[in-house]
Amino acid sequence: MHDIRLIRDNPAAFDAGLARRGVEPASAQILALDEQRRAVATRMQEGQNRRNEASKAIGKAMGQGDKETAEALKAEVAQLKETLPALEAQEKELSARLQDELARLPNIPVDEVPDGEDETQNVEVAKWGTPREFAFTPKEHADLGPALGLDFETGALLSGARFTFLKGQMARLHRALAQFMLDTQTADNGYMECNVPLLVKDDAAFGTGQLPKFSEDLFQTTDGRWLIPTAEVSLTNAVREQIVDAEALPLRMTALTPCFRSEAGAAGRDTRGFIRQHQFEKVELVTVCKPEESEAEHERMVAAAEGILQALELPYRKVLLCAGDMGATARKTFDLEVWLPGQSAYREISSISNCGDFQARRMNARYKPEGSKKTEFLHTLNGSGLAVGRTLVAVLENYQQEDGSVAVPERLKPWMGGIEKLEPLA
Repeated sequence: MHDIRLIRDNPAAFDAGLARRGVEPASAQILALDEQRRAVATRMQEGQNRRNEASKAIGKAMGQGDKETAEALKAEVAQLKETLPALEAQEKELSARLQDELARLPNIPVDEVPDGEDETQNVEVAKWGTPREFAFTPKEHADLGPALGLDFETGALLSGARFTFLKGQMARLHRALAQFMLDTQTADNGYMECNVPLLVKDDAAFGTGQLPKFSEDLFQTTDGRWLIPTAEVSLTNAVREQIVDAEALPLRMTALTPCFRSEAGAAGRDTRGFIRQHQFEKVELVTVCKPEESEAEHERMVAAAEGILQALELPYRKVLLCAGDMGATARKTFDLEVWLPGQSAYREISSISNCGDFQARRMNARYKPEGSKKTEFLHTLNGSGLAVGRTLVAVLENYQQEDGSVAVPERLKPWMGGIEKLEPLA
């Protein structure tokens, strides 16, 4: 959500920020609504004040025996009692329209975010690791995985497209990766482990920006709740409608959860394989902090995600997203893209975003700075640390052997119960 005061102060800058995201200018419409709302609110306040004054004056006139004045005042109060509810309803309706307009607009990118319309204009910041040289032609995971227990057919039979059934050592590898990530983020990086609801109400989905604009990307239950697309929704909303103790900041939280996405806007993309699923698991990282801490926390969170890839010795690159490719709630985003030798390409495995106070305003999540009598909105950040399924894909492709087996990364072996490599199923 945007601060209406900043739009009033500099509407041109606001529209310029929206333009960087490919959004039409909106300040004129927003400020017109705001002016109407404020005018009605002023009339309503003036009417309430006059009603109170007139009510007091009735008693005074009656005490002085001035019945004519008293009757005139009574008539005025009666008239105000009839008109004020209409003004209150009008002010409420205009406020709702204004909030709806603001709620549908994306966050404004910070200055260092590059201009651009899509992923082709993202900027590579760094690379880590050297892609392995194979003595054979490496396979894509969708060709390599089925013999090892990556069962696309059973998943489709049970649930339809973009669902997968994992069996045997493949299921064990998936579990090991998830536990390794969670243990690393809690023990090494100081994130507090949480076990969160997978179903949330409208307010929670609104708070992190999935509603109202992106409902088509979500799954909804028959009782109106939403299946979370990421644990970001549950973790970030843990501070909604609260004034957080400043001494408790920053709050760093993590959760391993299933995630559910309808992928309504991804038709035709990654329909083959395990990269883009309707149901997948992810270790999510969320930080809630003071505004002056958020830039450093962003770098810290990126490093926490990078640490998983480095530990598994998976080559990757770090990319700063352009304004047109960022998620709606982000003001700055880094993507980590892992090397997939089967595709001979880098593919996204983590997206880490600084949302500034954008989500906190939607959630009314605040804190009181030391020495201040007023509260301020918090800053929120989120990122994958990592997406488990995509990490599984990266391990399969980078650690594949010529005989169709897959070696277990050295760092992961303590979580694999003695399994050194994945062998084709009998």
